[in-house]
Amino acid sequence: MKRSVVLGTLALAGLAGAAQAATLDDVKARDALNCGVNPGLTGFAAPNAEGVWEGFDVDVCRAVAAAVLGDATKVNYVPLSGETRFTALAAGEVDLLARNSTWTFSRDTDLNLDFAGVNYYDGQGFLVPSALGVTSATELDGATVCIQTGTTTELNLADFFRVNNISYTPVPIANDAEGRQQYLAGACDTYTTDASGLASVRTTFENPEEHVILPEIISKEPLGPAVRHGDNDWADIARWTLNALIVAEELGVTSANVAEMAAAPTENPEINRLLGTEGEMGAMIGLDNQWAVRAIEATGNYGEIFERHLGESTPIGLARGLNAQWTNGGLLYAPPFR
Repeated sequence: MKRSVVLGTLALAGLAGAAQAATLDDVKARDALNCGVNPGLTGFAAPNAEGVWEGFDVDVCRAVAAAVLGDATKVNYVPLSGETRFTALAAGEVDLLARNSTWTFSRDTDLNLDFAGVNYYDGQGFLVPSALGVTSATELDGATVCIQTGTTTELNLADFFRVNNISYTPVPIANDAEGRQQYLAGACDTYTTDASGLASVRTTFENPEEHVILPEIISKEPLGPAVRHGDNDWADIARWTLNALIVAEELGVTSANVAEMAAAPTENPEINRLLGTEGEMGAMIGLDNQWAVRAIEATGNYGEIFERHLGESTPIGLARGLNAQWTNGGLLYAPPFR
């Protein structure tokens, strides 16, 4: 009896694995990528005035669609809240989650997610009105705090206040839009989330100069796209598309020169392998040899994406910081294309 139970369990596991391993086939059959994104976070994911989705995370979706389907516009964007994003991915409602989500131990293991890598190194901060007269998060004893439920920020907040022996009253919010509304309405003294998200939210205020982001960064928030656990082939495609954008910047491959560089082998073997003029790397992940060329043409390299949506010339005005290439003192580092 025990043996039959074990064999039955193994059979079910095998069926589940087979079901999960068809993502690439599903995307090709549908001729569209279902991509889970933030419902609206300026610079990361939001529809523009024409209703077209754009942003730093949106370009991850576009790059994968270009690599797999040959067309960066073949994406169905699925807005997901902090509470629903992981269940939607697990249920197969989306093929890829590109929604400023933190890579953590429990999400990787208990939730059975596979993170494709880190596309933004972040940390949790606090936004306060200048009129509050607070210059440090340690001065927030007794504060009301707008906090998005279903996120790592809830746990980080509790840890920070506990360690500093101060108290707070949470004001639960469902998403960034509600957080912005509640904060501006005075429902909370401070709004806490990823520092990049705070910078994004502040740009939407009528008088952004009247609000400050406090200096403390209280957590590590490695943000990145995720896929369902169990489909290694699809995870490879997501992972190496992201890596292609990162290494393209390091190697000087841009949206403007990628077609010319892909027309014939260059003197750099890694560029040749990346762009498919040498070797058969596309076949290794079930794609043709031009997959990375299409991704880079569609979105530009990582640096182009960052500067277009988040950089210092944008209203958000973020410096590269930790998100600079490793050759420039940052943490951005793609494994070799070899």
